[in-house]
Amino acid sequence: MTRKTDGVEFVVKPVASTGGASEFRQSMTPHPLVYQELAHDPHFGIYNGRLRSLSYGNAPMEDLYWRLRRQVMLSHTGELATEIRGPQAEALLERVFTRSIAAVRVGRCSYQIACYDDGGVMMDGVLMRFAPDHFWYVQSDGEFHGWLRAHAGQFDAEVRVTDTWISQVQGPRSMDVLAEVADEGMPERFRYFDMATIQVNGQPLVITRTGFTNELGWEFYLEPGADAEAIGDRILEVGQQYEMGTTPAEVTNARRIEGGLLFAGTDFDATITPFEAGFGRIVDLEKGDFAGREALRTADRRCRTWGLTCPGGTARHGLTVSQAGQPAGRVTSSAWSPTLGTGIAIVRLDDPEAGPGTQLEVLCTDGQTHAAEVCSLPLYDQAGDIPRGRAAEPLATTEPVHAAI
Repeated sequence: MTRKTDGVEFVVKPVASTGGASEFRQSMTPHPLVYQELAHDPHFGIYNGRLRSLSYGNAPMEDLYWRLRRQVMLSHTGELATEIRGPQAEALLERVFTRSIAAVRVGRCSYQIACYDDGGVMMDGVLMRFAPDHFWYVQSDGEFHGWLRAHAGQFDAEVRVTDTWISQVQGPRSMDVLAEVADEGMPERFRYFDMATIQVNGQPLVITRTGFTNELGWEFYLEPGADAEAIGDRILEVGQQYEMGTTPAEVTNARRIEGGLLFAGTDFDATITPFEAGFGRIVDLEKGDFAGREALRTADRRCRTWGLTCPGGTARHGLTVSQAGQPAGRVTSSAWSPTLGTGIAIVRLDDPEAGPGTQLEVLCTDGQTHAAEVCSLPLYDQAGDIPRGRAAEPLATTEPVHAAI
């Protein structure tokens, strides 16, 4: 059925200010470094009530993609950091997350998911441990703060949303940028999923060895009171010797699909369990009670979330997957992969017995149905060598890298 809104895209565009205030703009707060993107004609979306650039009107996606893969790029996100602190902060987090919090050492990060009581996934994000009684949880898009506060009533712990803004420096030259940006050079110890505090232009800055691109990289956290422009301009200035610019979500989206990084609310939501989403490895049913544990104890352990490759085109989102003419699943994310030279997607299959190697058909953005194959995630760099800094030298060719998929 054709709808009147088909073929229309809704985005937020920067315009000259009229000087007036509006209560409707409180859910469209811009990143303090957004001015670094304005020359690229950015199209914004809303993420956690914050503006996040989705695409650039005057910068080709594939050019930016290869700069990310070969050099380094800067991305300003809309992620939200919630602070949890107090004598029972750890106990509170043990109650809401599916894997051990006690095992997370001070100075380390941990990927954590939270579930509803019925076992549906409600949030994912990165937990940062500053001290035995002090944490940040950097979440993806969605309501989590109020839900966490409701649980906190049983614990001696304070929960509050920080006014912190997060950006990421990603790519094979990201550590070169860090070594020059930090006033005292590279932190002495900065492994994958470590956190540290450095000085940039005399300003203290929390950083983590994390990111949402499956590239080598780090993220930095602009806290209230920091001179965001002094920090951001210094990082961009240093990065420009490695051809660093800013990049929108359209570019990082292709990399995160290649890397099998799922997007909350799209690739998984409250209607599926962690097992169905492929998160079974981070559900510890033996760690003690947590929200959703009883439901997950008896849940089907089979995965229904996989990668999809389609050499003929880029899959359309939605119920566009079929097998022998019968509906077979939903495409939740898709992009064209310049590295693999094929359309790629994340798909949720109807049949939990289906998996890698299953042959399907998928409706693509060109309006045609093309052959596709289900494959495991990640689609590229299965051992995670790139973000861990174990990969070889950066790509030096414009030819696609046809990895085993």
